[in-house]
Amino acid sequence: MTTNLSKLTEAGVSIWLDDISRERLRTGNLDALIRDKHVTGVTSNPTIFANAMSKGDAYDDQIRDLAVRGVTVEEAVRAITTYDIRWAADVLRPVYDATQGVDGRVSIEVDPRLAGDTEKTVAEAKALWWLVDRPNAFIKIPATAAGVPAIAAALAEGISINVTLIFSLERYRQVMDAWLSGLEQAKAKGLDLSKIESVASFFVSRVDTEIDKRLDQIGRPELKGKAAVANARLAFAAYEEIVASPRWQALRAAGAHPQRPLWASTGTKNPDYSDTLYVDELVTAGTVNTMPEKTLDAVADHASIKGDTIKPYYEDAWNTMAALKDAGIDYDDVVQVLEDEGVDKFAVSWRELLDALQEELRKATS
Repeated sequence: MTTNLSKLTEAGVSIWLDDISRERLRTGNLDALIRDKHVTGVTSNPTIFANAMSKGDAYDDQIRDLAVRGVTVEEAVRAITTYDIRWAADVLRPVYDATQGVDGRVSIEVDPRLAGDTEKTVAEAKALWWLVDRPNAFIKIPATAAGVPAIAAALAEGISINVTLIFSLERYRQVMDAWLSGLEQAKAKGLDLSKIESVASFFVSRVDTEIDKRLDQIGRPELKGKAAVANARLAFAAYEEIVASPRWQALRAAGAHPQRPLWASTGTKNPDYSDTLYVDELVTAGTVNTMPEKTLDAVADHASIKGDTIKPYYEDAWNTMAALKDAGIDYDDVVQVLEDEGVDKFAVSWRELLDALQEELRKATS
């Protein structure tokens, strides 16, 4: 069953789980996924935490203690989420040690309501880094216009960063520039660059969802299901350009590690597409694919892992994007819509999480 996952790992793709819950942690489920399904990292987001806290009784004792102390709901949510992140980081610590800090990572996101404020995002990243207090943590910062300078500033402080919500190639280039800038500042401060890790989370399935909708509206269904993979492949081409640059080579010589591309949102939204599409078609060494467990199980069962499916297909990707443009698809509008929706969705999930937790705190002392 794990042969496909083994093939993916052997191809140089790190398999991360896009989910976390205290139930997973206390039952040993995460340990089992590491042992049996090649999972080497965990990502989280506000929606994942909202879902985790809405099920079962795993959080009841801590919520009761927080309620007795009379803490604010903001303090309570950070106490609960960072507890899970620390626990997961400890479970993954052997992977972190075995890979010299490359894998074994657990991500926690800054408050998504701060996505438009650079200074507050940096302050929140520092606070989370201190609260989690694990070397194998990643602090997630969204790749908004205000987030890009925050990425550089956080990296300059020696904080390892998972850049999230990247949809556009232009924004991705800005993210990579911020990554290099942050490392250069860290080097100037005398920090050990080998201890600073970063990944750049390029979102995949949502691109097809938005573009497919527009293709249906203009009557061009033959182009559906192609944009997301093409966009991600061109992102990797942009990454290759950066890591070939003298600027990166100087940082590498000083001990820095690459900012690996991470394929996020890889669960297929359209039931007409293969449920392993965004894994099968995005295989190349030096990348991460973070999957919900449903996709992880599908890959283990019936994926088609057939070597590098990115580098040989750059021309096809350019042709796909050109065909979409000729059909009238406004790429810049698509990616801006997706970025705005992504930030809004996580902010809504965060507010729902706070509201639900406020009610649980009230009930715990009533």
